[in-house]
Amino acid sequence: MRQRIVINLDGPATETVQRPRTSVRKPRRWLRVLAILTGLALVVVVAAAVGGFLWWRHYQTTPTYTLTLLADAAQRNDVAEFEKRINDEEIAKNMAASVSEKAAARYGLALNNSIKDQIDKLVPSLLPRLKQTSHDEVVKDIKEFASKSQPQSFFVLVFAVPRLVTVTSEGDSAKVQAPVGDRTIELTMQRDADRWKVTDFKDDVVVQRIVDNVMKELPAIGSIDSNSPLFKKPQRRQPR
Repeated sequence: MRQRIVINLDGPATETVQRPRTSVRKPRRWLRVLAILTGLALVVVVAAAVGGFLWWRHYQTTPTYTLTLLADAAQRNDVAEFEKRINDEEIAKNMAASVSEKAAARYGLALNNSIKDQIDKLVPSLLPRLKQTSHDEVVKDIKEFASKSQPQSFFVLVFAVPRLVTVTSEGDSAKVQAPVGDRTIELTMQRDADRWKVTDFKDDVVVQRIVDNVMKELPAIGSIDSNSPLFKKPQRRQPR
């Protein structure tokens, strides 16, 4: 018998070995965006911190900051802080000049050289009393100003005080208008190193009260002699 030889033309099946892909992963885009945003945020934070520090250093050299210290001292009854921020000597001198002027004005036309001399001699002698009185009144008014709201922390006062006062600065001098009750008081401040001091205090209510006391030690206005030469009408010369 003949045997057939069968030749498989397709050949044996070859196995294909698949190797694992080792492609390199590229960094994702969102990571770069996050890094950029983080850098920008850090720059903003640093700029804000530097700006805040510079603002705070400047604010500490302003009259408003000294007023904030006084308002804070008023809430805490810190007498030592008041002593550092108030120039009692200058306040008393300025108060004496104002009292002298208003006392003289009360006499009006009845004022003569004699009474003017008495006022000029009396008011300076009152300086020790005026010094204590003006100091007490300044402290009292600042406490009343600070009591416009409930006791606040110093940080809150830093932002509250500038909204309540009007400050006009010119060189090393500043004028401050502050509401107290139903009236407005005026403070004059002078630069003192890197802080300011109150050197003048104007409160019509306080001045009038002091003038009332001063008038008690001066001649009564009604006792001025009406025959004084000040009141004599000049006589007309008769035509010849």
